[in-house]
Formats: sequence, C-alpha cells, structure tokens
Amino acid sequence: MKHLKLLLPAILLCISLFSCEENDEFRYDDGRTPLTDVRDIPLSDNEKLELYENLLKYVPAGILLGCGIDMVDGYMNNETYRNLVHENFNAVTAGYHMKHGAIVSNTGALNFQAVDNFINTLPADIDLFGHTLVWHQNQNKTYLNKLIAPEVIAAPGANLLDLSALEDGTFSGWSRNNASGITISAGEGRSGGDAVRLETAAAGNEWDTQLKSPEIAATTGHKYELSFWIKSEASGQGRVSFAGMANNYPWINGGALFDTDGTWQEIVYSDLEAADDAIQIAFDLGKVEGVYYIDISSINLTDQDAEPVFVNFIENSTFDTDLSGWAKWNGAADCMTQASEADSYEGTGALQVANAVAGNEWDTQIHADFTATLELDKKYEISFMIRSDADATMRCSTTGDEAQYQATESTGASWNKITWEITGNGTETGLNFDLGKDAATYYIDNVIVKEIVDGGGGTIIIDKTWEEKVQIIDDAMHNWITEMVNHYKGRVHDWDVVNEPMTEGGNVRPGQETTEAADEFYWQYYLGDEYAVKAFRYARAVCNPDDKLFINDYNLESNNSKLEGIINYVNYIEQQGETVDGIGTQTHAYIRNADAVTIAEMKAGIDNMFQKLAATGKLVKVSELDIRVGSTTPSPDLLELQSEMYRYVIESYLKNVPQAQQYGITIWGVGDGSNGSWLEDDAPCIWNKNYNRKPAYMGVANGLAGYDVSADWDYGYMTDTQN
Repeated sequence: MKHLKLLLPAILLCISLFSCEENDEFRYDDGRTPLTDVRDIPLSDNEKLELYENLLKYVPAGILLGCGIDMVDGYMNNETYRNLVHENFNAVTAGYHMKHGAIVSNTGALNFQAVDNFINTLPADIDLFGHTLVWHQNQNKTYLNKLIAPEVIAAPGANLLDLSALEDGTFSGWSRNNASGITISAGEGRSGGDAVRLETAAAGNEWDTQLKSPEIAATTGHKYELSFWIKSEASGQGRVSFAGMANNYPWINGGALFDTDGTWQEIVYSDLEAADDAIQIAFDLGKVEGVYYIDISSINLTDQDAEPVFVNFIENSTFDTDLSGWAKWNGAADCMTQASEADSYEGTGALQVANAVAGNEWDTQIHADFTATLELDKKYEISFMIRSDADATMRCSTTGDEAQYQATESTGASWNKITWEITGNGTETGLNFDLGKDAATYYIDNVIVKEIVDGGGGTIIIDKTWEEKVQIIDDAMHNWITEMVNHYKGRVHDWDVVNEPMTEGGNVRPGQETTEAADEFYWQYYLGDEYAVKAFRYARAVCNPDDKLFINDYNLESNNSKLEGIINYVNYIEQQGETVDGIGTQTHAYIRNADAVTIAEMKAGIDNMFQKLAATGKLVKVSELDIRVGSTTPSPDLLELQSEMYRYVIESYLKNVPQAQQYGITIWGVGDGSNGSWLEDDAPCIWNKNYNRKPAYMGVANGLAGYDVSADWDYGYMTDTQN
C-alpha cells in the first residue's frame, strides 16, 4: 500500500496537467494500453487487501460472524490479536478454555476464574458461544475415571502406592521434573533390586529434580506414614513434599531437609494428615548437586488410621430390608420371617426363625449361598449375633461336597456373638443355621463370613457394578452441564451441547472404556445413544428460555452418510422429548493438490450439505470454518484457491439456507502458525502468522457481501480509505 500512496497523487497531477489537451487519454506506465477510466488502474492483490474494510462492514443483517480464538495466549495476552477480533467479528468461541478439561479439576471442583477474566475483557456487544458441553475429547479424564474406579480399602500396613510404573521403568502416571536426570538403575537397590536414580547436575531449587507420584486415594482427616530407603554417591540433601496434606512441606528430624551419604538410610515421615480425598508425594532432590538412589521396593505409604476390612461372603447379612438370599430348607412353612427393628440387634431388621417342636438339628434349617466358593486351605471366620426366647442350642454347617459342622452353641435371652473358624476344603458353597434341636424362637443378625488375613485384614478392591457406573457418569454429566450453563447464562446464549457424536459411517459413536489419549472420555460408552438426549435435557433445564442449543460435527460437507446420520440423530433426540435448536457444521476443508474435478465435487458437497441441513427446519451454523492448504508456505495459486473456497462456502450458506435459519458463520482461528491456529503446520487462516491479510480475507469479505467488493472502487473511495 506504500506504493499506492505515492502513485495516487502522481496520477491525479497528470490528470490536472493534461486536462486542457484535446486527447484526454493518460498513460499508466505499465507497458499496456493507455487507460481512459480511473477504475481501470490495475491493483495488486496486496493493494486490494489493504483497501478492504473490516469484515463487519460486509456482514448481512442478522448474521453472527464469529471467530474461534485462543482465549489466553491470543486474546488476553496479545493486543494485536485482540484488536483484530474486536474489529472484524461480532461473536467469538473459546477454542479450549470453556471445555470440561479446562474447567473441571481432578477433585471435581469447577474453576471459572480464567473464563470470567476473559468475559470481563470481552466487549458486551460481542456474542460468546459456549463450546462445548459434551464431547469425547478435552475432558478431565482423571476425574471422571476416578469416579468409577474400584474402591480401594486398605488395612493398616498395606502400601497405598502402586509401584509398577517404577518397577517396569515406564514412569507411567508419575511426573518428572528434569526427566533426563531421573531414570531406573537395575540392581542398584538396597537388596539388589532396582532403584530410581536421580541426578542433579547443578545445585538449584529442591523441585528442579523432582519425581512426583500419581494421585492416591485418601481419607480426609486420616494420618499417613511414608517411608523409603535412600543413599547418594556423595553427601547430599533432599526432602519430600506433598499435595493434599494439611502440611505439604513437613520437617523431618528438626529440619526441612534430610541429609544423605553413601550408606543406605531409611527416611520416615509419620502423622501426615490428609486434607483432601486425593494426595500426592514428590521426591525433591534438586537442592544439592549429586546422584541419589531411592530403593523402589522400600517406598511405602500407609494409612495409619485404616480399619481392618474384609469381604463378606454373605450378601444379605443384616436383614434390614428383607430376607433376600436366604431360604428355608427344612421346617414349618412359616418358620422364617423378618423380625422388626425392636427385635433386631442393630439396624431395622433381623432373621427370626421359630422351631415349635424339639428334634434333630437339621429339622429346621435356614440356608444362604456364599458369594464365592471357599478356597482350599484358607482360613475363614463365621460370626453372627444371636438370641432366643428360651434357653436353647444351635449350630452352623456348610454345604458342599465335604460339609463342615460347628460344635453345639448355647443361646438365651441376651444377644451373644458366636464365632466359628474353619479351614476351607475348596468345596464349601453356602452356610446353614441348624435350629431344630430345641423348641424356641431364634433371632439372628450381622452374619459375617470372611477370610482371616494376618494383621486383621488386607487391601480390598471393590469394583463398582455397571449400573453404578452408569448412574455415576449420568450424575457427573448432569452436574457439569448444570453448573456450567448456570454460571454463564447471563453472558452465553447459545451452546454447543453435543460435539462430534457421529462416526464416518453415520452412526452414533459407540465410544471406548479406555484410550491412550490423556483427555479422552466417552460419555456415550456408559450412557449409550441416550447421552445426547440427557445432555440436551440437562442444558435445557437450566438455560434461559430463548437460548439456542446446538449439535455439531465435522465432514458433513464431504460425507453424505455422516450428514444424514446427524440429521437422523437429531430426529431421535427429539423423539425422546428434547429439542435441538440448531445443527453446526465445522467445515474444515482441505484443498492441497485438488484438481478441477475435486474442487467441483467439494463445491457440490457443500451445496448438498447446506440444502439438507436447511431442510430440517433447524438453525444452521458454520461453526469452525477453515481452509487447509497442506503447507506453511503456500504458493500464490494455493492462496487464490483458498480465497475462492472461503468465498464459496459463505455464498453457498447464504444461498441455500433460508435467512430465518442462518444463525452465523465462525472462522476458526486468527493468524496462521502459533498465532491463533489449531493447525500450526498448515496455513488455514485468513491472516498470516504476522497478522497480515491473506487473499482468503478477500474471499470472506466478498462472500459475505455477495459480490466482488473491489468492483465498485473509484478514486474517491480509495482516497477516502487512505485518508
């Protein structure tokens, strides 16, 4: 444009000088035919680009022209970026920071601060689109998986740390600051096992060389003890820091650091009180230069307040609700009933058995199956509370190929705990109460059959049932959507409720239970096709009455099966009683090496998409428009083709979608490279990496205007623009 500023005054001067000549032609010195109209002055693309006004000048009435932004590094921290957004768009979408993974912490708490700060900066007249409530990516997978993880109950002395990722050398789940200096040394452990080798090349902060554990489930208020053996090649110092404890930086032996040398020594931190339901430990060895070794097998974290625990082989042991799982094998038809709360030992019920006539022990016999067959040579304890309305006797027996029989026990009017220890023969499948010897009415409560483990119990892992997992994930989705929408309902009035629900074949994504990706979690794996129904239901329940709720996917312009699939899914959601206001199409196009036939097919696909989406009667939104070129340094031809495709998508949208259904168009990203694009190895944006306009900018402007804006330019327009 510097060239144009010099050129215009010179041409105007020529016009003045030759105005009295009979021949009114003047020559623009480019070696071509003399020009007779100032509109014929040829302008380069760069000159044209500078003469275009900001994009909002060309936006049709009622259309939201949006931009997908990098909320922090771009918008908040870069004034040039922020000004481009303000000048060219009347709507924005935060590319990441309003998603589950950004908002939800590992404990489930929602942190709105970063987005709130952004909203305080965003002009009130710019619409903020909520992106996205339910997706399978950008989730806090750690938190969601923790909700449905097996319950781990540790007895006193049981190690809460899973050391397998240190033992196999993968460090999976462990984080390393100075990773190259933290390795596994085979055979360097205290007893010839493996050790973690931590090398601090230069003295610095304690955390400069740090090995940090995964999160460990804890009980708030419980005291914990950490112990391990450590040595160093020379005199050194270290510490252990924590997360989730009442004191995350405890002293040891009267100081913040412990000393190390060439001999193995045991380090013990006791009475560490948990302040959260998840804790972490960090070995900090960056303070003093040197090489340190931690014996892997000796690292031990225990819950000092843990109660002895067990697995009960009797499913219904308290009779508080009913007598399910128990059966009368012998006795009168009505001999077995549920006792009232008043007749129970504790809780709301007990087992009541009436034996009217004295006889053999087995004449009145009540039975329950074990949840698993007892194992050979393992020791088991059978215990229960019992009383009778008269002095009487009873016994227990087991069922299986080789039954075992308890010695006769006495009962009376007071509750008494009876305990019977047996060694399993590998065939016991159930328990009998043999109550036929004496005439009496018996009351039985708190029946426990458990394995005897040295130390009073062992670490128990209790898996949640499928039904429990489904309910937990349903509740987590409900809470997330409710909290998010409710917090932002004063500022956000349109939401991407469900993102990318379809497979390329046009079916609902089935999802997976686990994936390698750190942020992938499939709600639909647990909730099935209903997951979107629930998502819209939960969002609708809390949003403003006029808010618009969208479903969104990609490749709809290039995959007709997927296009029809999402339309069918919208119909399904509405058949279940929920309303989908609009359908978003991301429209991430790709033109690298595209020939004329391919371009024609792409355009036909774009037209087909908008026509079919319009036929649904729903609002239609171009939600993430960009045009990839397959290069960070595209040729002039690729740049022109990119510009053409931007213009075509926008013109097709405005042509094929009725005005009442045109919700808006969002350009995905600001500048190429690391300046706002999610595709740093491409050049998909309408500004380059230096925030200069590309030919694509003209394509967007002309598409919005509906014609080539530059065709109307004259000197007056150009000089006004320059002035």
